[in-house]
Amino acid sequence: MGHCPCFGRKNKGTKSKNDDNKDEKPPLNLNKSSVKINEKLEQKLDLSVTEDDDHAQSNAVTFSYRELATATNNFRKESFIGEGGFGSVHKGKLRSGQIVAVKQLNHSGLQGDKEFLVEVLLLSLLRHPNLVNLIGYCAEGEQRLLVYEFMPFGSLECRLHDLKPHLQPLDWNTRMKIAAGATKGLNFLHNEANPPVIYRDLKSSNILLDEGFHPKLSDFGLAKFGPNDDRSHVSTRVMGTHGYCAPEYASTGKLTMKSDVYTFGVVLLELITGRRPLDMTRGDEKYMLVDWARSMLKDDKNFVGLADPLLKGQFSEHSLGKAMEVALMCVRDDAHSRPSMTEVVHAMNYLTSRRYDPNADCGKDRCVAEGEGQMENPRELHENLEETSLLNRIQDRQRAVAEAKMWGETWRDKRRQQTQNVTG
Repeated sequence: MGHCPCFGRKNKGTKSKNDDNKDEKPPLNLNKSSVKINEKLEQKLDLSVTEDDDHAQSNAVTFSYRELATATNNFRKESFIGEGGFGSVHKGKLRSGQIVAVKQLNHSGLQGDKEFLVEVLLLSLLRHPNLVNLIGYCAEGEQRLLVYEFMPFGSLECRLHDLKPHLQPLDWNTRMKIAAGATKGLNFLHNEANPPVIYRDLKSSNILLDEGFHPKLSDFGLAKFGPNDDRSHVSTRVMGTHGYCAPEYASTGKLTMKSDVYTFGVVLLELITGRRPLDMTRGDEKYMLVDWARSMLKDDKNFVGLADPLLKGQFSEHSLGKAMEVALMCVRDDAHSRPSMTEVVHAMNYLTSRRYDPNADCGKDRCVAEGEGQMENPRELHENLEETSLLNRIQDRQRAVAEAKMWGETWRDKRRQQTQNVTG
């Protein structure tokens, strides 16, 4: 199965709907719907952007349909790079020379004007290194298009599953770095956005990779504003990808920030094992990734067998075990017993600090804290010393508390299971 290099799965046999009319000029008419969309966007952006919030204001750029048709060579199949939940995605080049990804709404798809509005509003007002940068949008006539920065390293899904022959598998350190970056983006949405935002649609195809495999979350059409202080959840229709959805959300439609924690846990399992969240080609007991991982871990000796074969054993068993602990805490059936995203961030920071070094002489695991056993440039070391020291003072206590809590929960779970086995 082929995958797109940038935005999820690519259907090789799919023909862009514009191919048949590639010589026609794009329509320039405006209808009532597009006028209403633009008015609503302008009103909400004006209300949300303060005088000091220049970055959000400059991010709400409007494009004409003709501009984007020109940028993508009239949406011909040569520019087609994939299909997302919103619609088809084409690579384009703006008049400024900037390379972009242009998503065009599929009117027969599941997403429409509401999801279009949500994505434009959220990404126009929220900026973070781990959120994809929305350059602009088009709401002209019946056309709904979103313009993003182009992510040349593709999606996480493309780098994990059905890997193309010319691509190298992701190594352990890179996988943990990607997971940590995703948690930072989610944590920003949960704690820094006002009101908080529940992403709702985290999956490997929605995690895009920049240079150095820096992860950015994309596709915000299904995001929801989180509950206020007097409410515990948001009730909404169930939408998402089977295999990722938290059980309480799938069964009741009650959405909380702990739902995002669950979906992250599935993605982390995906990174560890190299398996898809849902694989119907496997047996009944193995097609759900979460269920398979739980069954494998009934015997502690089996945890090494969970690792992606493409890693070829190039990982620390200690780090693998800790990563599995984090993942299984996140996918607990009881939402209240899952850690917060802030706690997950601290745990992932710990895991990324314990880098695997195949050349280090550190015993069986060859796992070293970041910087150990590595020669550093004296000038860089001097320049970074003050900043590193400050960050360590700020983070050490938080990290210690988070680690103690998460590893303590694992210990209590094991003791509880042992007690149940004895009494049973």
